[in-house]
Amino acid sequence: MEHAVTLMEMLGAREARAMRQQQLLEEYQLPVISFCLNIAGPVKNSPVLRRAFREGLERLACALLAGRLDIVHREEVDEPTGCEALWVVRGDGRAVKELCVELEDRDALGRLFDLDVLDPVSGKWDRTQLGQPPRRCLVCGKEGKGCASRRLHTVEELQSATQAILEDYFAKKDQQTLGALAAKALLYEVCTTPKPGLVDRSNNGSHRDMDVFTFLDSTAALLPYFEEAVRLGMETRNLPPQETFRRLRQAGAAGERAMFRATGGVNTHKGAVFTLGTVCAAAGRLWTAVGFSKDLEATLALCGEMSAQAVQEDFEAIRREGAHTTGQRLYLEHGLEGIRGELSRGLPAVAQIGLPTLRRRLEAGDSLEQAGVQVLLALMAQVVDTNLIARGGLEGQQWAMEQAKNLTQDRAVSQEKAEKLDRALIERNLSPGGCADLLAITYFLEFLSRM
Repeated sequence: MEHAVTLMEMLGAREARAMRQQQLLEEYQLPVISFCLNIAGPVKNSPVLRRAFREGLERLACALLAGRLDIVHREEVDEPTGCEALWVVRGDGRAVKELCVELEDRDALGRLFDLDVLDPVSGKWDRTQLGQPPRRCLVCGKEGKGCASRRLHTVEELQSATQAILEDYFAKKDQQTLGALAAKALLYEVCTTPKPGLVDRSNNGSHRDMDVFTFLDSTAALLPYFEEAVRLGMETRNLPPQETFRRLRQAGAAGERAMFRATGGVNTHKGAVFTLGTVCAAAGRLWTAVGFSKDLEATLALCGEMSAQAVQEDFEAIRREGAHTTGQRLYLEHGLEGIRGELSRGLPAVAQIGLPTLRRRLEAGDSLEQAGVQVLLALMAQVVDTNLIARGGLEGQQWAMEQAKNLTQDRAVSQEKAEKLDRALIERNLSPGGCADLLAITYFLEFLSRM
C-alpha cells in the first residue's frame, strides 16, 4: 500500500538531504548533483515513480558520459518520502548545471525531474544564472513558481497531470520495446540453424522464392505493425478482449500489405502477423505504467479470450459459404483448425511444448540457437502443421511428424541429424511454417520474461 507522508517527514528528509549535500561538498570539493522527483501530494513513492526515477538516473548517467564528466561518487535512497540521488561529479559546476537543465527540459517526463547542482565555489546553481527561463507549470504551462506561490491548481490537478505524463511516456516507450522484441523474435527464428525445410542461415529450405534477406526485409517492414498491435492492446485494455482482436485484424491487414510491398509479393510472415501480432496486443492489454506483465500464462490465455469468438465465426462462415483456401478446405474435409484453432485455445503448443522445451534445453547448457532447434523439432513432433499438409498432403505431414518424433526420442538432437532431416524435407518439398511461427512466439515470450 502506498504511504502518505506527513509534513514533518518531508521536512526531516529535506534537512537530511541538505546535510548530506554539505558533507559531500566538503569531502570531495567537487560539484554535487542532487536528484529527486517533483511530485505533488502526500504520496511521494510508488512503483511507477520508482520507474520514473530510474529512467532519470539512466538519462543522467548517459548525459554525463557523453559530456565526459566522471562520476566520482554516487548514492541513492528509496524512502517513503521519495527516491533521492546524490552524485559527485568531476567537472565545472556551470557545465554540470547546463547538462541538468537540458535533461529537465528535454521532454514531458523531464518536467518531473528536480536536478539541483551545488559546487564548493558558487554554491547552488540556478537556471537564471545560465540565462534559462523558469520552469513551467505542469497544468497550465505558465511560470511554475507563480502558480505554486498562489496555489492556482489543486493537488488533484497536479497529480492528474503527473499521472498523464507518466502514462504517456511509458506507454510509448513500452510500445517500442515490445515491438522491437517481436521483430527480434522473428530475426532469431529465421537465423536459427538448422531448421528442417525452412529458410535459415544455411539454405532456403523448401522455398524457391525467399531467402534470409527476404525475411530481414519483411521483419523491418513489420516493426511498425507490432508496435501498433501493442498500442491497440493498451488503448482497449478496459474494453472487452474481443474488441481488441477486432481492431487488431484491421491493423493486421495493413501489416500484411507492408510485408508484401517489402518482399515483392512473397508471403514470409503472414502467419506471424496473425499470431505474434495477437500476442503483442495481449501484452498491451496487460500493460500498466509500471511495466509490462511477465505472466506468460495470463498472456497466452488472453490470446484465446481475444480471438475465440472471431475464430468460431470464421469457421461458421466456412461451413456456410464453402472453402476458398487450402486451410479452409482442410477444416471442412478433416476438421483441422490450424493456427486459428491454436490461437483460439491460447496457444497451448507454445505453453506446453515450446517454452518448456526451450527452458529445459537452456538449463542443460544449450545456446539459445541450439535450444531453438530442439523447440522446432519438438513442435514438429506434436503439432499438426497445415503448412506441411498444403505441400505434401496428410501423408507428407504424418511422415514429417514421425521423423521428428523419432529424432526427439533422444535427449537432444544432434546438428548432424537435424541437417539430415533438413535435406529429407527439402527433397519432399515440405516446410513446417506453422511450427516456425510457434518458435518465434516462444522466443518472444522468453525475451519478455527476461526484461
